[in-house]
Amino acid sequence: MTHNVKYIDLFAGCGGLSTGLHLAGWQGLFAVEKSISAFSTLKANLIDRRNHFNWPTWLAVKNWDIKDLLDQKVDELNNLRGTVDLVVGGPPCQGFSTAGRRLEGDERNDLVHSYLEFVELVQPRAILFENVRGFTMKFKANAHIGVAYSQMVIQCLHDLGYKDACGKLIDMSDYGIPQRRKRFIVIATREGKANSVFEALEKRYPEYLSNRGIPGKNGVKSALSDLQRCHGTVVCPDSKGFLSGMPSVPMTGLQKYLRSGIKLPIPDSHRFVNHTELVEGVFARLLNSAPRNRSILGVERDRYGLKKRSVTVLDGEECAPTVTTIPDDFVHYSEPRVMTVRECARLQTFPDWFEFKGPYTTGGKQRVLQTPRYTQVGNAVPPLFAEMVGLALLEVLSNA
Repeated sequence: MTHNVKYIDLFAGCGGLSTGLHLAGWQGLFAVEKSISAFSTLKANLIDRRNHFNWPTWLAVKNWDIKDLLDQKVDELNNLRGTVDLVVGGPPCQGFSTAGRRLEGDERNDLVHSYLEFVELVQPRAILFENVRGFTMKFKANAHIGVAYSQMVIQCLHDLGYKDACGKLIDMSDYGIPQRRKRFIVIATREGKANSVFEALEKRYPEYLSNRGIPGKNGVKSALSDLQRCHGTVVCPDSKGFLSGMPSVPMTGLQKYLRSGIKLPIPDSHRFVNHTELVEGVFARLLNSAPRNRSILGVERDRYGLKKRSVTVLDGEECAPTVTTIPDDFVHYSEPRVMTVRECARLQTFPDWFEFKGPYTTGGKQRVLQTPRYTQVGNAVPPLFAEMVGLALLEVLSNA
């Protein structure tokens, strides 16, 4: 299997996994994503600009709810059997996340079953499944059953013929990603090669990174120092009343890699938040004396005049904590401000050519209806990690 290796991306979000697979040499067939904003980002980058998907004529090029797809296109999906090499994706994780309320009754948890139903219909050669660390933990309500959702998924894949299905909890900072992002990764194949894929990833990733000029470990500063506000500002090209940052020359191997092929002087979505003097003063105090890479919460907030429930001041020399969907969770490591969308995207290893669409933020009732740029970034799979997994899959499946 060396040419025209095809995959389908479920719960694709803005396209983090697909971007990595594109860079690894895979050919997309189509992507399934419910959010209009997230799909508009994926479409702009991977369909309109990169022509990455060989989209079937029977499927409208639009945002799809997987339940509608399964209901309306059963025959077409059945007809794909024997033609798809890989199905990838991670169902929405809010109900499993230890960073949230972690509710077993969250209706989004049921989308795991939609994922498995899709796999049963299409029967790809291989599967790549990604979810949060909390996916491996039992909910209190079913603790007596002794089954986490991760075990259920692996057992279901075994029942569907993927006898080698296995999962590993991976910290992506071990693979050059500049954040401590722990995710549960499941790989399954029909040829019994799942463990070989994990082994190839572990063996080859130093070479993957070296070939791209990227160190094995990257801190926040190594990803972001060329984007600091001190390098200059211009009027934001897509938001009236805001400023965007101007980059310096790239200073690190990771920056050079993420900026390759970029000609525009203003990075996309590098819009600075308009902080009040009072807020900037709070951030300045945090930068001056607060501990780094640790949440400031409880009574400790009073020392800095912090009103938000919690905030983390980044350490420029270390990996960031897991990038979230909320812009004011982090304070920049050297400037009294929160992170821009582009800076969060850098920590996720999105290349700078990748542009984000839709509103920057939302609030109130719109929060559950829209997927703004910060949320698109926070929910994504880091493309650099996806690229390395994609290359490992290619290596193993080509020799199967």
